[in-house]
Amino acid sequence: MKNDTFCIGLMSGTSLDGLDICYVRFDDAGTFEILHAETINYTADWRKNLSEAYQYSAMNLCELDVNFGYFLGEQVKKFMQKYEIKDVDFVASHGQTIFHQPKKSFTLQIGNGAAIASRCQQKVVCDFRTQDVVLGGQGAPLVPIGDELLFHQYDACLNLGGFSNISLNRNQQRIAFDICPINIVLNLYANQLGVDYDKNGEIAQQGNVNHALVEELNQLAFYQLSYPKSLGYEWIESEFLTIVDKYAISTQDKLRSCVEHFVFQIQEVFSFYDINNVLITGGGVRNVFFINRLRDLSDVEIIIPNDNLIDFKEALIFAFLGYKRIKNEVNCLSSVTGASKDHCSGVIFEAIKSNNIKRKFSFK
Repeated sequence: MKNDTFCIGLMSGTSLDGLDICYVRFDDAGTFEILHAETINYTADWRKNLSEAYQYSAMNLCELDVNFGYFLGEQVKKFMQKYEIKDVDFVASHGQTIFHQPKKSFTLQIGNGAAIASRCQQKVVCDFRTQDVVLGGQGAPLVPIGDELLFHQYDACLNLGGFSNISLNRNQQRIAFDICPINIVLNLYANQLGVDYDKNGEIAQQGNVNHALVEELNQLAFYQLSYPKSLGYEWIESEFLTIVDKYAISTQDKLRSCVEHFVFQIQEVFSFYDINNVLITGGGVRNVFFINRLRDLSDVEIIIPNDNLIDFKEALIFAFLGYKRIKNEVNCLSSVTGASKDHCSGVIFEAIKSNNIKRKFSFK
């Protein structure tokens, strides 16, 4: 009887840094090994299409959903060829979030599962969030069950991606929630200066803190809410950016002030939950200035893991969510999302043999 499961996890976050792909081995004892992993950078066209998709017509969004699925499947196929991977039980794909409105019971991640399956000719598990929001949950974060079962030795796990989110145990239950935006905002202002991101936080470090701006951001209603709670791009656009952009200050000062605000919010969470040590992963770990400011303001022991975990922890855990789905075991905790019950989420598409040709976009 086979005890090891081999699978590929795909993660595309709100910061649109690229597509994270990892090939993972899980066993019945609850251990894992990342065998191969890499990030596929998006082209300017893909970044534009994905960032603007929330404005598309229904027809164009449906077209993008399928074409992005073909793209994901093609990347899986190339990844398997590059590393000569033969043994794959399934592919688990998060997709790209376009809408996230849990109060209205809907969330949308594009990257059509059938299109992925047809292009890479592997079984695909996807759409992990929809059932949770229909059950009254936030649909996010989903990573904490992986934190609970794979990284239980730490007081908390903090991810610094498009948004920062944290998971920890409280009263013998796993809880998790989004804290604040990170890269989705920092990248936006770095883009205004002609770069994709603020490497090492060097631009922010040159700026000055606007204390009035930081104080106004700290008063946002979201920060007063108790868990479970989650953020989406709609909130960034309607609540966050409207405050930052009304200040007539330089982009460097906006970046510096946002860093100070984000670090303050994270430290508030550390303090409230009496956290002694935290595992930090995600692209934000590479922002040296940000991490140094967090260390300056916090007494918490900050643990930075190896490069594979820094960059691919979310892809790893979505592979784990797929692993639990295939085994028909709980992969979403109501204590985390606020859903009416724990559940097993994810839609399964069997491997499809197809020679479909990917069509080019023709958006108007």
